[in-house]
Amino acid sequence: MFSIKKVVTVVLNTVFVMSAALFASTISADNGQQELQLAQLSDGFNAETTYMASCFACHSTGAANAPKVGEGNADAWAPRLEKGMDAVVQNAINGLGAMPPKGLCFTCTDDDLRAVVQYMVDSST
Repeated sequence: MFSIKKVVTVVLNTVFVMSAALFASTISADNGQQELQLAQLSDGFNAETTYMASCFACHSTGAANAPKVGEGNADAWAPRLEKGMDAVVQNAINGLGAMPPKGLCFTCTDDDLRAVVQYMVDSST
């Protein structure tokens, strides 16, 4: 027999995965209309792909007070950007609160992280 807890867990996990896929397809569709110009810093580095793989889980939901990414979320980034982009990038490099150093992108260089942070800020206007 299935317990209610197991069924609810499976349903919630399914909803989360489907939501993530829908959000990713929305971002991809939006980017087809307006390309963000970011330097590729490491071989094969792509800021959007890295965001989706390493940052999306918290920055799409606002988990642990992470500023949300996406259209209409500029207000979430404003107080952080008052300290300057360098300070925001340093927070990503060193970690802040529940976010570990380098977020979840352990292979990112400091310049890669700067590009990912810039991508998140630019995507949140």
